[in-house]
Amino acid sequence: MTSINIDQFIENFLSAVDFQESVEVTPETELKSLPEWDSLAALGVIVMFDVEFGKAITGDDLKTCTTITDLYKLLG
Repeated sequence: MTSINIDQFIENFLSAVDFQESVEVTPETELKSLPEWDSLAALGVIVMFDVEFGKAITGDDLKTCTTITDLYKLLG
Protein backbone atom coordinates (compact mmCIF):
# COMPACT_ATOMS: atom_id res chain seq x y z
CA MET A 1 0.00 0.00 0.00
CA THR A 2 1.06 3.57 -0.40
CA SER A 3 2.53 5.75 2.33
CA ILE A 4 -0.44 8.14 2.27
CA ASN A 5 -3.30 7.47 4.67
CA ILE A 6 -6.96 7.70 3.75
CA ASP A 7 -7.42 11.09 5.44
CA GLN A 8 -4.59 12.58 3.36
CA PHE A 9 -6.09 10.91 0.30
CA ILE A 10 -9.47 12.55 1.01
CA GLU A 11 -7.77 15.96 1.28
CA ASN A 12 -6.14 15.39 -2.10
CA PHE A 13 -9.46 14.19 -3.52
CA LEU A 14 -11.30 17.31 -2.32
CA SER A 15 -8.59 19.52 -3.78
CA ALA A 16 -8.63 17.65 -7.10
CA VAL A 17 -12.41 17.75 -7.48
CA ASP A 18 -12.69 21.36 -6.27
CA PHE A 19 -16.31 21.31 -5.09
CA GLN A 20 -18.09 24.65 -5.25
CA GLU A 21 -19.68 24.09 -1.86
CA SER A 22 -17.93 22.29 0.94
CA VAL A 23 -18.97 18.68 1.30
CA GLU A 24 -18.18 16.23 4.04
CA VAL A 25 -16.37 13.22 2.68
CA THR A 26 -15.55 10.08 4.65
CA PRO A 27 -14.02 6.80 3.48
CA GLU A 28 -17.57 5.43 3.18
CA THR A 29 -18.90 8.33 1.08
CA GLU A 30 -20.44 7.10 -2.15
CA LEU A 31 -19.09 8.97 -5.15
CA LYS A 32 -22.48 9.19 -6.85
CA SER A 33 -23.88 10.87 -3.72
CA LEU A 34 -21.54 13.84 -4.18
CA PRO A 35 -23.33 16.80 -5.76
CA GLU A 36 -20.63 17.55 -8.32
CA TRP A 37 -19.40 14.05 -9.12
CA ASP A 38 -19.35 14.17 -12.91
CA SER A 39 -16.94 13.62 -15.80
CA LEU A 40 -14.98 16.76 -14.93
CA ALA A 41 -14.57 15.63 -11.32
CA ALA A 42 -13.52 12.18 -12.54
CA LEU A 43 -10.91 13.78 -14.80
CA GLY A 44 -9.59 15.72 -11.82
CA VAL A 45 -9.20 12.46 -9.91
CA ILE A 46 -7.40 10.81 -12.85
CA VAL A 47 -5.00 13.77 -13.01
CA MET A 48 -4.53 13.64 -9.22
CA PHE A 49 -3.51 9.97 -9.40
CA ASP A 50 -1.02 10.76 -12.16
CA VAL A 51 0.50 13.94 -10.68
CA GLU A 52 0.36 13.21 -6.95
CA PHE A 53 0.96 9.47 -6.96
CA GLY A 54 2.56 8.69 -10.33
CA LYS A 55 -0.17 6.13 -11.02
CA ALA A 56 -2.16 5.96 -14.24
CA ILE A 57 -5.84 5.09 -13.87
CA THR A 58 -8.65 5.21 -16.42
CA GLY A 59 -12.30 6.12 -16.49
CA ASP A 60 -13.03 2.39 -16.47
CA ASP A 61 -11.05 2.09 -13.21
CA LEU A 62 -13.23 4.84 -11.73
CA LYS A 63 -16.42 3.10 -12.86
CA THR A 64 -15.51 0.15 -10.62
CA CYS A 65 -15.39 2.45 -7.58
CA THR A 66 -18.43 3.07 -5.41
CA THR A 67 -16.87 4.76 -2.38
CA ILE A 68 -13.85 6.89 -1.51
CA THR A 69 -12.24 3.76 -0.03
CA ASP A 70 -12.59 2.03 -3.42
CA LEU A 71 -10.74 4.96 -5.01
CA TYR A 72 -8.07 4.80 -2.33
CA LYS A 73 -7.53 1.11 -3.03
CA LEU A 74 -6.64 1.98 -6.65
CA LEU A 75 -3.35 3.30 -5.27
CA GLY A 76 -2.38 -0.32 -4.79
